[in-house]
Amino acid sequence: MMRFLAWTVFLLGCFYFLMPLVGMAEFSLRMRRGEYSLDAYAVVFADPRFWATFGYSLKLAGATILFGVLLVVPTAYWVRLKLPQARPFVEFVTLLPLVIPAIVIVFGYIRLYNTSSWLPMTGSALGTDILLTMGYATLALPYMYRAVDTGLRTIDVGTLTEAAQSLGAGWITILARIILPNVMVAVLSGAFLTLAIVMGEFTMAALLNRPAFGPFMQLIGANRAYEPPALAVIAFALTWGCMGLMQLATRLAKHERAKA
Repeated sequence: MMRFLAWTVFLLGCFYFLMPLVGMAEFSLRMRRGEYSLDAYAVVFADPRFWATFGYSLKLAGATILFGVLLVVPTAYWVRLKLPQARPFVEFVTLLPLVIPAIVIVFGYIRLYNTSSWLPMTGSALGTDILLTMGYATLALPYMYRAVDTGLRTIDVGTLTEAAQSLGAGWITILARIILPNVMVAVLSGAFLTLAIVMGEFTMAALLNRPAFGPFMQLIGANRAYEPPALAVIAFALTWGCMGLMQLATRLAKHERAKA
C-alpha cells in the first residue's frame, strides 16, 4: 500500500511539472494553422540575433566558468587544508547571492563603475563585459563553491598535499596537477550549472545593455506568439542537456575509479 501511494505521488508530481512543458512545446508547433510544424523553430534559427546573442552568452559563460574555477578551487582547497575555522564564514559569503537579488548587485555595479566614477568600466564594451562576467560569477558562486567543496570532501586533501610536497611540488603544481584532476567531476557539475545560469539570466544583461540571450528571449516574448515557446523549449533543452552531461561525467568518473 505504501509503495502504491509513493508511486501515485511521484506520478502526480511528474504530471504537474511535465504537462505545462508539454503544452508549451505543443503550442510552439502550431505556427502553421491546422497542422503541426517546426516553423517557429525555423524562424528562431533563421534570426541572426539568435545566433549573435547565443554566441555572446556562450562566450560569457566560458569566461565565467574559467573565472569561477580559478577563484573557487584554490579558495575551497585552502579553507579545507589550512583554515577550517573560516569555513562557516566562507559558506555564509557564498550564500549571499541567493538572498541578494540580481537587480541589487547590478545597480551596485552601475553606481560604482559608471562613467563618472573612479573606475569607469561601463564606458566601454569590454569593461561592461567584464562587469557582467563578474556578476554572473557572483550568481553562480553558491553552486560552484558547493560543488567543488563536495568534491574535496571525497579526497584526502592533506595526504595528497603532503605527498606532493615531499616530491618537491609547489602550490601551483599541487592545485593544477593533483587537486584539480581529482575534483574534475565536481568542477564540471558547477560549470554546467553556471552555463545554465548564464544562458537564462536577464536582469544583469538588460540593465548593463549587453546583447545576451536572456534579453533576446524577453524581446521575442514581448512581440511574438509562437517563437517565445520555441525559445523556451530550446533553453529548457540546453539546461537539461547540461544536467545530462553532468550525470554522464559523474558516471564516467565512477567507472574509471572502479576500473582502477
